[in-house]
Amino acid sequence: MVSNFDESTIKEEQPEKLVKKLAISKAREVFEKVQSNYEELTVIGGDTVVYFEGKILGKPKNEEDACNMLKELQNNVNYVYSGLAVIIKKDGKVIEKNDYTKTAVYIKKMTEKEIKEYVETKEPLDKAGSYAIQGIGGKFIDKIEGSYNNVVGMDTEKLAKYLGEN
Repeated sequence: MVSNFDESTIKEEQPEKLVKKLAISKAREVFEKVQSNYEELTVIGGDTVVYFEGKILGKPKNEEDACNMLKELQNNVNYVYSGLAVIIKKDGKVIEKNDYTKTAVYIKKMTEKEIKEYVETKEPLDKAGSYAIQGIGGKFIDKIEGSYNNVVGMDTEKLAKYLGEN
């Protein structure tokens, strides 16, 4: 179920705090909407941003914005922050867990032509930072330091840990 939480209501400049707030807010919105229908319920929320040189990069507004982001990120390192929230209703109790994961992503040098052709695939248009490591954009990644799944969008190891604890 997609959350209808209005992300614009969260004003935060620190990426780790932003993704945690967004993840828990989305999860709470869904939980509140449906929890009365279930005796037991698990809701998972998440959000991802790219952080580069003091700026939080979300999804590009358009193709030009995607090209500009990629021009900035290429031949450099950026940091992917993904927030994770889990709300579990079980045995009459509600437990919330909320954390983030940070991964360094090194992007190769790209030519103007490569950037333009990549953006023309439309893949970057709905991705934070304008790239998808799990897609065509993967060929532009030099290396990562941290969780691959975090860059895709969710630290699944942390999620499995949270779910296994309850």
